Amino acid sequence: MARIVMKFGGTSMAGIERIRAVAARIGRERARGHEIAVVVSAMAGETDRLVGFCREASSLYDPREYDVVVSSGEQVTSGLLAIALQAAGVPARSWLGWQLPIRTSSAHASARIGGIDMAALDRALAGGEVAVIPGFQGVSEDGSVTTLGRGGSDTSAVAVAAAMRAERCDIYTDVDGVYTTDPRIVPRARKLSRVTYEEMLELASVGAKVLQTRSVGLAMKERVRVRVLSSFEDGDDGEPWESRGTLIVGEEEVDSMERQLITGIAHDKNEAKITLTSVPDRPGSVAAIFAPLAAAEINVDMIVQNVAHSAGSTDVTFTVPAADLPRSLDVLGTARGAIGYDKLVHDTRVAKISVVGVGMRSHAGVASTMFTTLGERGINIQAITTSEIKVSVLIEEDYTELAVRVLHTAYGLDAE
Repeated sequence: MARIVMKFGGTSMAGIERIRAVAARIGRERARGHEIAVVVSAMAGETDRLVGFCREASSLYDPREYDVVVSSGEQVTSGLLAIALQAAGVPARSWLGWQLPIRTSSAHASARIGGIDMAALDRALAGGEVAVIPGFQGVSEDGSVTTLGRGGSDTSAVAVAAAMRAERCDIYTDVDGVYTTDPRIVPRARKLSRVTYEEMLELASVGAKVLQTRSVGLAMKERVRVRVLSSFEDGDDGEPWESRGTLIVGEEEVDSMERQLITGIAHDKNEAKITLTSVPDRPGSVAAIFAPLAAAEINVDMIVQNVAHSAGSTDVTFTVPAADLPRSLDVLGTARGAIGYDKLVHDTRVAKISVVGVGMRSHAGVASTMFTTLGERGINIQAITTSEIKVSVLIEEDYTELAVRVLHTAYGLDAE
């Protein structure tokens, strides 16, 4: 007997028939003798609808009341799934975030989980009951409902798995695993059987949409084994669980014989490039640019400082999330006098392309292959950033799909 967390996303919960299908899948897993906790998202599109209501009610809405409204989508699906399980003869009960409780910080709309009280949940699981828990929500010290930010249900599932010491956390979504790149761009992309925490964290942070970045970081910290698989496959053909979907695990669980130099290619069009021209070339100038952006909680990614001009000035280029561009322009405009730049130029028609793989720790030439491959196709590189297992470049948005395809081939990732 093992403890398992099963998490179902919005597309899996989109309507009563799909909820019944989820209940049937849970019933089969329980019949194998496992103790099961289920974490659910709101129905597909429901959170956006609720956010829209808040914005219509007031452009300056109270964050506390916003959390009350947007957390209700998961409350609905958790109750409906519990009803469907009971109708199928499976003992089940829904547990809202405040009932366990799932304790969080008080940062409404972006709260962080501090701990989960397992006493009541342990008793329910030991008694054979399936616990259905709404994702994305918790309760602060003052008793207020909080939410974890968009995509937070993945983080809820991993946190529950860590608290109950689950064998694994199965995240059911609308894809059947993690691929070497987006199969819609590269039909010959391959599904990966195992990916390390570090690789998945990098892939999630640079554009792969399979898992939320925070959930992967938490899984790595707590050593929770995560499996990504499709809720639209039957999953009852006798195939062992290890061969389904993609497992995200520690590096020690990935066979070195199967490990490739590059694990995947990711792309992200949600980037904006900002260039400040004729910034004074003196100590403290760069700090004058990025300190006010940090104070406004705007994350800066790629940074390029050009060679100084003969007049004692330089140009500085960097990227921010496209959604933060208006605020970035406002902050930089306010700080223009302190920074001393001449012009501010911005461009949203850019994309970040990243190659990720733990194999590059021990192999040279990964960046060279990337630069050469893009150069041969006439794709200009505007900025570069690297980590121990990642190389990212900024290119013109129109070349995104071409860049992904040629790099996928160049690193030998195409399926037979």
